[in-house]
Amino acid sequence: MAGEAGQGALYQRLAAALSRAIAGGLLADGAALPSERCLTEGLGLSRVTVRAALDRLVEQGLVQRRQGARSVVRSRVEKTPELASFSEEMRARGRVPSSLWIERSRAPAELFESMALGLEPGAEVARLSRVRLADDVPVAVEVAAVPATLLPDPEAVDASLYAALRARGHVPHHGFQRVRAELASNDDAARLGLVPGAPVLAFERRAFLADGRALEVTRTRYSGAAYEFATRLSLSDQHQKQTS
Repeated sequence: MAGEAGQGALYQRLAAALSRAIAGGLLADGAALPSERCLTEGLGLSRVTVRAALDRLVEQGLVQRRQGARSVVRSRVEKTPELASFSEEMRARGRVPSSLWIERSRAPAELFESMALGLEPGAEVARLSRVRLADDVPVAVEVAAVPATLLPDPEAVDASLYAALRARGHVPHHGFQRVRAELASNDDAARLGLVPGAPVLAFERRAFLADGRALEVTRTRYSGAAYEFATRLSLSDQHQKQTS
């Protein structure tokens, strides 16, 4: 028992050390981790311990295993608080966006969608559900709803929802967004390459037209390890006067 406990502590310590190296940028996005053999011989650990540590990093979404190759650090997406589509954000950062469609259909709005979009009961929405990828790596599961009067043909959306809306003359003007931590459902975990219950960041965004009409409500769950949120902070004018 004591040996098992010691081995457990070793794999946890190795996983924590590798996690810190990833967080600190010592192991960059897409970088290959040392091989199991290298870690085993270099650190004097058993292969079981090393494999358990790597398994932990995979479960946390920090590392991705590739068939016939060494494990690599999962790429992370940096998101800024601007009203832009996923495709626009990725291209602005030099990433290649793509999607795996789950659903593109018209259907009666769910209660949440009706309230968020200010629709009458029974009104239809265009519902678009897909897995979002950056450089072919799944990073998010997204479900968007748009009033069917503004987007009557959801099949017309190919890559960017905002591009499709602009083509119809519906230009997003402003929006509101909420973020919270959640645990990955079985479906989301399978689609993002995580284990059920792994941490994800859940975004709920509502966008509006210039005249105040609701344009879309989107719920997105990002893999916690594949996501970074960046924002610019500044002191208020009053605080600057007090400290000057």
